[in-house]
Amino acid sequence: MTVLATVVEPDGVSVELTDTQWQHICEQRPALAGLRDEILRAVSKPDTTTAGKRPNETWFFLQGVGPSEWLRVVVAYEGGRGWIVTAFPRRRYP
Repeated sequence: MTVLATVVEPDGVSVELTDTQWQHICEQRPALAGLRDEILRAVSKPDTTTAGKRPNETWFFLQGVGPSEWLRVVVAYEGGRGWIVTAFPRRRYP
């Protein structure tokens, strides 16, 4: 597994995007394949965030990019670092 990019989220935690997770995003949601920079920006400068469904998970939202009104990026945390799990287009406000 190779780290493709690292960004710092608003709370100061480094978040990685690996080649494995990027491949997952591109395969599962091809409309997001050209939006790697926007996915990273959603984590580093989100319009809003919410707690995820799982413990140690946060959802980051960026408005006005991608095929829908919102872009949701799921980040998981462990050991003082985070990593992007997946990303989704989202039509409605989070």
